[in-house]
Amino acid sequence: MKRSLRILLSVMSGIMLSLPWLGFPGWLLFAAFLPLLLLDHFFLVNRSAYKSIAMWSHAFLAFFIWNSLTTWWIMHATLTGAILAVVANSLLMSGVVWLAHLIRRNSAGAMGYLAWIVFWLTFEFFHFHWDIEWPWLTLGNGFADNVSIIQWYEYTGTLGGSLWVWVINIAIFNLLRVYSLTRNYRAVRYQAAFLSALVIIPVGISLIRYFTYTPRGISRNVLLVQPNIDPYSETFDDGAINDKLAGFIRITDNALTPEADYIIGPETVFEQQWEEDKLDMYPAFGRLREYTGTEGKPAIIIGASTYRIYRDPDQVTQTARKSRDGAFWYDVFNSAIFSDHTGRNQVYHKSILVSGVEKMPFRKYLRFLGDVIIDLGGTTGTLGVQPYPTNFIAPNGDQLAPVICYESVFGGYVGRFVSKGAQLIVIITNDGWWKNTPGYRQHFSFARLRAVETRRDIARSANTGISGVISQRGDVLVKTGWWQEDALMAEVLLNDRLTFYVKTGDYIGRISMFVSALLLLYLIATVLKRTKKIRTNSIA
Repeated sequence: MKRSLRILLSVMSGIMLSLPWLGFPGWLLFAAFLPLLLLDHFFLVNRSAYKSIAMWSHAFLAFFIWNSLTTWWIMHATLTGAILAVVANSLLMSGVVWLAHLIRRNSAGAMGYLAWIVFWLTFEFFHFHWDIEWPWLTLGNGFADNVSIIQWYEYTGTLGGSLWVWVINIAIFNLLRVYSLTRNYRAVRYQAAFLSALVIIPVGISLIRYFTYTPRGISRNVLLVQPNIDPYSETFDDGAINDKLAGFIRITDNALTPEADYIIGPETVFEQQWEEDKLDMYPAFGRLREYTGTEGKPAIIIGASTYRIYRDPDQVTQTARKSRDGAFWYDVFNSAIFSDHTGRNQVYHKSILVSGVEKMPFRKYLRFLGDVIIDLGGTTGTLGVQPYPTNFIAPNGDQLAPVICYESVFGGYVGRFVSKGAQLIVIITNDGWWKNTPGYRQHFSFARLRAVETRRDIARSANTGISGVISQRGDVLVKTGWWQEDALMAEVLLNDRLTFYVKTGDYIGRISMFVSALLLLYLIATVLKRTKKIRTNSIA
């Protein structure tokens, strides 16, 4: 195989992997890894002529293209940050493929293909949990606009979609390989039947579930407010805060009806930092509280930047900052605030922060760098977090999950709100940082997956981007347009039944991690055995 053809195969794989994130059907992923699997087979057959690093370099090219085509929009905030994000994730992905290729070189039978699957699923699982979380390109996300065929995500989550993609790719590759060797249709009939079942059975089950599922729950009415403030031109002085407040109130008043149960505003409606224990002293917050003043009035949920002061040294957290005069420590949070007619305010702190934007990755080990971070847009600095999700509880007993921006990409984390009783998922976000690019559309689509996984309606308020309501089947019921001031009144259903995925979480990732560990031990033992044998032979 000529080098030019090998490069072409890498490019093909990178482009095909990108297409579902750019608006094309998710089922294109079923063939996206075929070029890389062909390269893997070529380097395996010709292992005496090529080192394993050759497979890594071709995989890196494919993944660099995939990351570049799907997440280039980060460059609107910073070109340097976009380059680092694309290169780092491409290195991680290609490293996973290289390890799988090493297993293929040192094993026989299906073990090598098993390594491709479980190593990749382990990589995606880690991207949900380590300090530079970036599950944006989880393969299962590629079906976000094709929810009718992945209704079984309520049992598997997005990792089930990733597993589906890998198994079908490998099945297609083996079918084509056997046919190319035999040129006999009868020789591949069993593989073809197996492949057909892999596609038809999950899709059939999903379509039946999609068309027979009846959304359930208590009816409530929400008002979603989209102020449409340009994050690149907004200012933060008192005049600007008053203008934003006046705009928010005007939009709300024009759309609010007596039937509204909840008014939902987007992430960081006001960038002015509010002390959590003294919210009612701020004029802007007091003006918003007028909507909730008496029983029968709607409760309000808004995003804000808040801070908490620690005067007791024992309360100081790792993310806390010292005041300029050194008198106290304090944490700054990206928060959601719930206020109702009782006058009681509830605050939730965003727990999954964007690396390089809201937190310093591996801060525990890199504290000497201070607050030096990659500015990718949004609230800069290392923010505080709360260690676990908490729901907002209304006076009537309704439980609402306050999911802030990036957290909506994490199915397992959102499921934890639901396992604690959340009946409705409320997503507040600000997608204006990425301008009119695939970024804000991808972010909105991922919310459809959370609806299927949890069987919860989703009420989403974006500063700009797309605000809307998504049903328990993942259907978009109503939505706003891009870059327009708007407000929507919509009905939502509050469901309290738990799905299998909510109860079990990302069990596919945990199983894959265990199997991956066994395969790595096998690889190490095989390499050590071969090295010992070579040394023995050389001595003899």
